[in-house]
Amino acid sequence: MKSISFNTIAKKVSVGLFLTLISMSVFATNYHTTNLVDLSKSITEQISTIAMLLSVTAYVTGVGFALAGILQFKTHKENPQQVPLSKPVVSVIVAASLLFLPNILSDSGTWLFGSEAKDSATAGGGRSLDGL
Repeated sequence: MKSISFNTIAKKVSVGLFLTLISMSVFATNYHTTNLVDLSKSITEQISTIAMLLSVTAYVTGVGFALAGILQFKTHKENPQQVPLSKPVVSVIVAASLLFLPNILSDSGTWLFGSEAKDSATAGGGRSLDGL
């Protein structure tokens, strides 16, 4: 019988939970929408919530990688033959990347779409889709 590790089970459960939450948020829209504008506003609100969730996840994971990198530096200092120096360095680089990811995405979104894109997406913008 093949033994299944805890990490494999945890990954499968977390992916299943993530997909379930996304599908629930997509299908939890207001079923009484009468036009495309209401539907687009509902989807925009849900996407911003998912973006916030991913941002918080990036921060928490970045702090976890930073702590793991610090502990690996300590382990490398105690026994340099067992833990190569590249392992803690990579952990610290990944931590820095994850901690700066939300800021980079926000700045790149502003650079690509302009500062008015967020206002027009949430306020209905200058053009209306009521005629559709």
